[in-house]
Amino acid sequence: MALSRVCWTRTVLWGSAVTPGSYVVRRLQLVRSGLAWGAPWSSKLHVSPKTNVKSLISYVVAKTKVINGKYHRFLDRHFPRFYVLYTTFMKGLQMIWADAKKARRIKTNMWKHNIKFHQLSYREMEHLRQFRRDVTKCLFVGILSVPPFANYLVFLLMYLFPRQLLIQHFWTPKQQIDFLDIYHAIRKQSHPEILCYLEKIIPLISDEELQWHMTELCTKIQHGTHPAVHDILALRECFSNHPLGMDQLHALQMKALSRAMFLTPYLPSFLLRRRLKTHTTVIHQLDKALAKLGISQLTAQEVRSACYVRGLNSTLVVEERCRTWLAEWLQISCNLKAELSLLLHNVVLLSINYNGTRY
Repeated sequence: MALSRVCWTRTVLWGSAVTPGSYVVRRLQLVRSGLAWGAPWSSKLHVSPKTNVKSLISYVVAKTKVINGKYHRFLDRHFPRFYVLYTTFMKGLQMIWADAKKARRIKTNMWKHNIKFHQLSYREMEHLRQFRRDVTKCLFVGILSVPPFANYLVFLLMYLFPRQLLIQHFWTPKQQIDFLDIYHAIRKQSHPEILCYLEKIIPLISDEELQWHMTELCTKIQHGTHPAVHDILALRECFSNHPLGMDQLHALQMKALSRAMFLTPYLPSFLLRRRLKTHTTVIHQLDKALAKLGISQLTAQEVRSACYVRGLNSTLVVEERCRTWLAEWLQISCNLKAELSLLLHNVVLLSINYNGTRY
């Protein structure tokens, strides 16, 4: 009875008989049409909380950027010297973080595809080489900070001795030029000792023709002449075996060569020999990858960095002269196989008298 009354009432209102099922369908249509009309109460009811969270985060980020900008302008206006150090330090952190992510990506790719170091591209090899040196220096600073309250002293030491304790990412542009000049001056102090050793070794060379070539090379260098590529390549046999092979080098000569390569000379002879072999092998592998890539593909900064690592003070030489010198280096390096000792001495032989056009 109750159901029939409901149906009769719906018939009066709608003008036709309505079954319970059609009533439910009609009710759903009304609800959907109400949502389509955009009733205020229904729209508020269905707003996602994620939208409010995103809006709040965007607001906080925008406000933080505004406050950070005001803070930077305040430091720049009232503490300009501190502001330079502050911005350099922050940029250095960002750069070393980016280097770490790139190095991790390269290592992951090497592991996944079973790629060896010498099979990488030039830029990837150079990035890993430089990143390892930077991490070694950072680890030394980290060890100094381990004792309690030592970190405050370390910050003071980093401010007073940035060249010794900080990597290049944390140097100002002026410091980069000054510090590279200082490092090259330290490297040049080992050049006379290396050349003097080569002169003393001439009588020990059994082949007379090789003796003559070595004498001519030393004479040219002493008179300030830049040696030609063929002058150096003519001595390959001397540097592959006795008396100038890598395994026959004297301890004093290895110490001088270590200083020329920015390696510590305060190690036992067998460790010095091992480090020199490893470092020279990496340079040789880089040279092969660079020859494959082409010097013309390098940027100006990459060319200067490559020349500096190989012994030339590229901060004082124009870019074109740097490219010319690097081409000579590659011509020598790519013609060597087991004569790593010659490549090691080439750091001195090819750079000591190179007169590029200076600024």
